[in-house]
Amino acid sequence: MQVLQTPRFSKQLKKLKPNQKIALDEAVKTIVDSPLIGTQKCGDLSFLRVYKFTMLKQQALLAYTYDDEEIIITLLAVGAHENFYRDLKR
Repeated sequence: MQVLQTPRFSKQLKKLKPNQKIALDEAVKTIVDSPLIGTQKCGDLSFLRVYKFTMLKQQALLAYTYDDEEIIITLLAVGAHENFYRDLKR
């Protein structure tokens, strides 16, 4: 299985603190183990799935796409719920 990162995800990753990165790594491992665990969105964002996890006692969202044919997970964005979906539409 191949895991890719978008430039947006890479920028957000650089801003995280080391203990936040540990929580994110655990979330990515969970997605790799079970790619369909995230919630499939509808409407404009129907191409992506969102996995909710806890990062430093706060809920964080991890947006990703899963290509079943080529077995590729593309990490799109990570962050708090505030303006998360609005920013993804851009």
